[in-house]
Amino acid sequence: MRKNADTGLEPKRNNRIRTARFISLRGTTSKTEISAGLKLSMPTTLQNVKALIEEGIVEESGEYESTGGRRAKALSIRSDAGYAAGVDITNNHITMVMVNAKKEMIASERIRIPYENSALYYDSLSGRVSAFIKAQNVEQSRIAGIGFSVPGIVDRRQNLLLRSHTLKVQNISFRSVGNALGFPFEIENDASSAAYAELGEETENAVYLSLSNTVGGAICLGQQLYPGENFKSGEFGHMVIEKNGRQCYCGKRGCMDAYCSALVLQESSGCTLESFFDGVRRGEPHIVKIWDRYTDDLAVAVTNLRMIFDCRIVLGGYVGGYLKEFMPELSEKVMKYNNFDVDTGYLSAGKYKLNASAYGVALRFIEKVFDNI
Repeated sequence: MRKNADTGLEPKRNNRIRTARFISLRGTTSKTEISAGLKLSMPTTLQNVKALIEEGIVEESGEYESTGGRRAKALSIRSDAGYAAGVDITNNHITMVMVNAKKEMIASERIRIPYENSALYYDSLSGRVSAFIKAQNVEQSRIAGIGFSVPGIVDRRQNLLLRSHTLKVQNISFRSVGNALGFPFEIENDASSAAYAELGEETENAVYLSLSNTVGGAICLGQQLYPGENFKSGEFGHMVIEKNGRQCYCGKRGCMDAYCSALVLQESSGCTLESFFDGVRRGEPHIVKIWDRYTDDLAVAVTNLRMIFDCRIVLGGYVGGYLKEFMPELSEKVMKYNNFDVDTGYLSAGKYKLNASAYGVALRFIEKVFDNI
């Protein structure tokens, strides 16, 4: 998903930042690709690459196969060029990750701490995050920042959690927590954070459906996440899929959340998600019956999203991390409701499971590693 272009920067510096971001996006690339991709002359490209190598941002990571002349050097971002931390806050857990400049998740930790809106909780949160960061033994000056992922409607400009049905709070500021840690920080909606991780930076248009303990989502249009006029876009969990249906925690009946959250599987079966999917694989009758109803409801939800957006759909969150092996079964059900597509090639499963939101919100700060060039 594309970031806004840099403006107001001195041209040479701007070109170096653009070059670094191009290399970061490609993973591995060459000077020729940089020159063509950014429409820069080869002398300018050579100067930019040389400066980035000297600054410790870029490294030569190998050579491409020869096509008749000298082998082109493969360029990539140095893993130690910078770091970012991501913290995902849920009702019962704190998940923390550390990501390096290559966008590799080099450490993760998940701690069970029930959320409460109290000074004691926020002090504990700050202490846990600080200890996690110190345990990674990376230079503090190389940490670009910390992202906090939270379930609810977020005002990123003010680092304010406006409202969270899940946490049962509103107008919660994260400034005291962020300031206590001593790094730049931002907060972001959990589903938007996970979407940033799962969809990838080059996605043009896509919908992300998060199937965790609550159901949420995000919409990517023209390589940009669409926030909505009131920061409420992607609240798919509260779309009604069955009139007068099950009670939702939001107070309505028939919401997608009441049928497609991870809690539906856990509470119906009385076991963890891992054990549940083991039961599906073994063909345990009680588990299979729950799974059959769940996938039928999920197929309805997927079809509705496809009819609205007509683009790629990624299923993520806790359940999404298990779905890859079950996609043929789900796709078959989706096609029963969808008479407009010939297949479900637009549908895929996420891969980051419990770490998606923390990883995604950290990635936002990896982009900022290059701002100091």
